[in-house]
Amino acid sequence: MKNKQQPATPGTADSDVNEAEQQELALLALQPAPLLREHGPLYRQLTNRLRAPIESGALATGHTLPREADIATRFGVSLITVRQSLRYLEGEGLIKKRNAKPAVVTTPQSPSAALNFQSLSSIAASTLDRRLVIKSYRKERSSLACEVFGLPATTACYCLRALLLEMDKPITQDAFYFPPAVGSRLKRADFDDVVVFRAVQRHLGITLSRARIRISAAIADEALAKVLGYELGGPILATEMLYFNASGEPVELTVSRKRGDHCSITFDAPNDMLQ
Repeated sequence: MKNKQQPATPGTADSDVNEAEQQELALLALQPAPLLREHGPLYRQLTNRLRAPIESGALATGHTLPREADIATRFGVSLITVRQSLRYLEGEGLIKKRNAKPAVVTTPQSPSAALNFQSLSSIAASTLDRRLVIKSYRKERSSLACEVFGLPATTACYCLRALLLEMDKPITQDAFYFPPAVGSRLKRADFDDVVVFRAVQRHLGITLSRARIRISAAIADEALAKVLGYELGGPILATEMLYFNASGEPVELTVSRKRGDHCSITFDAPNDMLQ
């Protein structure tokens, strides 16, 4: 007679244990109890509760988490709260969400280089270990580009479209716009540097003096989610960077849409309130 198999502990992801059993074990490890609003935002409390057994090793890599509905019921929160918490954990690299299946615990990846907008050299440094894949270079109409370049709205500017890859995974969708006087002097082969403004300086002999940067938050629509291999509605960091030459004329507009789980921003803030 075969010996009855002993149930795996929450710290293992035994292949002989089916997902339903793993989910029950995960619930035990999470020690679910109703969350109270007086203790702070529910999504933050839930994120901390879910994170703890993963960081402690009680839930190992490959272990299946409980279904979203089960988490919601056991902790007394809404599905929206559960999904928000899971999105945070996925952004931290602790779990991987799956279509129509419970999330699984993953091994955190090395954090992406932080974006530093304090200088052009620091902007270039943030692209370390990344690769730019060119999709097209052609004339396109853009009301935004015409506005910042001071051109008639019907003007077609030159546009370089590309994807920025990290470890061969797309993390940013980029569009680089140039006024006709600049773009007509460039060809696709000139974009041989992951830092496009550096390639423009080198090939055209243009010296850039500064960049004006606008940052906003967005969410991934269906088209962007598909291109970046990202979840629909996932957080996006949207940036518009306008580069000026030494004469103060705008020569390049970079419009980027970055996956929120692959970027962070860093600034040094000096104390300007000293008496």
